[in-house]
Amino acid sequence: MELKHATYGIVGLGIMGGSFAKSIRQNILSQAGSTGKILVCNRSTACLSQAKSEGVADETFTSDNVAKMLPECDVVFVCLYPHATLDFMKEHRNHFKSGAIITDISGVKGIFEKSMPEILRADTDFIIGHPMAGGEKEGYANSDARFFVNHNYILCPSDFNKAENLDFMRSLVAEMGFTRITETTCDTHDWKIGFTSQLCHVIASALVESAEDPEITAFGGGSFEDLTRIAMINAPLWTELFISNKEKLVTHIENFEKQMERFKTYIKEENADALRDMLSHTREQRLKMGSIRTVKK
Repeated sequence: MELKHATYGIVGLGIMGGSFAKSIRQNILSQAGSTGKILVCNRSTACLSQAKSEGVADETFTSDNVAKMLPECDVVFVCLYPHATLDFMKEHRNHFKSGAIITDISGVKGIFEKSMPEILRADTDFIIGHPMAGGEKEGYANSDARFFVNHNYILCPSDFNKAENLDFMRSLVAEMGFTRITETTCDTHDWKIGFTSQLCHVIASALVESAEDPEITAFGGGSFEDLTRIAMINAPLWTELFISNKEKLVTHIENFEKQMERFKTYIKEENADALRDMLSHTREQRLKMGSIRTVKK
């Protein structure tokens, strides 16, 4: 199956689902000789009308009609919250096209590794994936194909995946603009994302909550703004992510608390030598970490 001839289904046309649809339209189905289509499904209809009028979607379906959409789709992006994704897979197990490749975008993976072998039909495939991209604002109106350019896509290959489907997925995300594909286990994903994403959202939120002056930004020079950008958070989604990954996330929070305690002690005791050494080490560590992004020309 060539990318440009596939029919893509998007379930959940929010900021991520909309960005997938726009990226596939712009980067894949715009190619010469393309015969592929994009079918989209959403609970509310306003974004469906917008996607159709913009030429992003070929056909639209409300959630109660998704059973009519799924048999037509070669590839399905389920862009729902983690447990809603599991519920969707269970409810629509028999509606997917034979041979379909299904994937998720969730920020936790362990729940899929445990449940999917029991849910999945033998003639379909579910590839566990996580695009490390997006924006702070919600909804289709804020979706953008450019979110994916020069960003990282995480895949968690499973024993039940077919090799040719994994290759297809790698090609697909590369065509959408992702310049790095990281392949790992679900357990490693949840541990590292617990640190690089979930802990960061906890810290940003705690920093905002600790501000006693709501007009503190009048004295900002960019540091507060940079640190708290991600505190403009989708509360229901991140509540589910935090709790679904609670063991790993709590460990990260406890480790962070230990470092905060060190800072507090050195500052309180005016231990300049220890504070200077710690900050110097921090700088060296951050330089070694570098960046995961590879710029796509």
